[in-house]
Amino acid sequence: MRLLIVEDEKRLARSLAQGLAAEGYAVDVVHDGREGLHRATEHPYDLIILDIMLPGMNGYRICHALRAAGDDTPILMLTAKDGEYDEAEGLDTGADDYLTKPFSYLVLLARVRALLRRRTTAGAAPLLSVGDLSVDPATRRVARGGHGVELTAKEFAVLEFLAGRAGQVVSKAEILEHVWDFAHSGDPNIVEVYVSALRRKIDAPFGRRSIQTVRGAGYRLIADGGTP
Repeated sequence: MRLLIVEDEKRLARSLAQGLAAEGYAVDVVHDGREGLHRATEHPYDLIILDIMLPGMNGYRICHALRAAGDDTPILMLTAKDGEYDEAEGLDTGADDYLTKPFSYLVLLARVRALLRRRTTAGAAPLLSVGDLSVDPATRRVARGGHGVELTAKEFAVLEFLAGRAGQVVSKAEILEHVWDFAHSGDPNIVEVYVSALRRKIDAPFGRRSIQTVRGAGYRLIADGGTP
């Protein structure tokens, strides 16, 4: 899941980004309204956390512009204001939820999960199945042949992306783009580390080779994959 935070309070934005990244989300942060609108229209996001009072363009206008363009990405609005009028205005422009500062991070995380779960549930196939491997984006649970498999947040994010493209070759660059944020400047071979970890957890104990390496191209997740 890729999230966009549009918030001009840099300390708050950094804190939120770190917390959400620890939960396994890829998080991009911008501090200006116009840049936020540009980023939201140029890149696909699963959810946008949008402050109302922003330099360049306020959150109301950003939300209205996205909805007018047919973008239905869930939007959680943040504001230092308080009052029924402000909440009504935010929701009337198309926001999905509203949170008044100061707020608890746990409350924000619960709101984020609820919005993502609502969007996933509304989709055609929320449960991803590849052979006897099941990946549930709504509950973030993984099972192989009915047996639960414990994954870290980032391992789940990598597997979810592979499962969403099951049978297709997915490059390291694509995985980095969808699982890590745009600011990631580390070694792209970090993908290999997580793929190896996934193989140890979802393949090796079950006699499977479902994550294939396609030399020079990337990885492919297939059904079962036979026995080693």
